[in-house]
Amino acid sequence: MRIDTSLEKLSIRDIANVVYRDWKKVNFAAAPYLAAMMCMESVNDYYGEDSGKSVVLYFLSNARSWRGETAKAVKAELNKRVK
Repeated sequence: MRIDTSLEKLSIRDIANVVYRDWKKVNFAAAPYLAAMMCMESVNDYYGEDSGKSVVLYFLSNARSWRGETAKAVKAELNKRVK
């Protein structure tokens, strides 16, 4: 099964787990947003006063150093969900 097609079925929490498994040294600026994503089912959830959409967007903006096939697929899926 290709990673990009299987991501469509996952919650934000499950996608965050994929990130943790693949990104060995998570960027310090992305880490708090990734941790927040662990508490979310979808981009429609809230983390405190922050919308899930903003949490995901901040994660994406701070995850530029994460590279590879999994990173590309995850970022594409998250971008699709916030649009």
